[in-house]
Amino acid sequence: MIDLYYWPTPNGHKITLFLEETDMPYTVIPVNIGKGEQFRPEFLAISPNNRMPAIVDRAPLERGAPISVFESGAILLYLADKSERFIARDLRGRVETMQWLFWQVGGLGPMAGQNHHFSRYAPETIQYAVERYAPTPLRTWRRIPGSCPTRRRVRISTTFRT
Repeated sequence: MIDLYYWPTPNGHKITLFLEETDMPYTVIPVNIGKGEQFRPEFLAISPNNRMPAIVDRAPLERGAPISVFESGAILLYLADKSERFIARDLRGRVETMQWLFWQVGGLGPMAGQNHHFSRYAPETIQYAVERYAPTPLRTWRRIPGSCPTRRRVRISTTFRT
């Protein structure tokens, strides 16, 4: 059983989508970031960077003590290994999958987050930030068609606001 420490953020959604796709049993443990619950000591023991999401696997494959994992990319990789789905077993296929995973968590995700923050949520308009981050997610997203192998491509409808 997986305990999913969750709040409905883009990174949290990645994990719920994966768990649902693989039919892995899990329990959602809400962590309300609007109330600062991610700073509670019990959550920091699982996710020392106080970020959503985090998991505790109470039934790891090796049957040892529970394993806690934080950061969405690390969680996805862990769950892919555990479920033996969405990750190749051969080295080349595994590397191909991991580089696209890291591309998302290190590039597209953060750039889209900055874009949304500065274009929608910032208390004041900072023109430099808007001009810097608004085109970056779309530019990054456009790299997929020529680079990502067709057999592994997933179509996702996304709107970027500029």
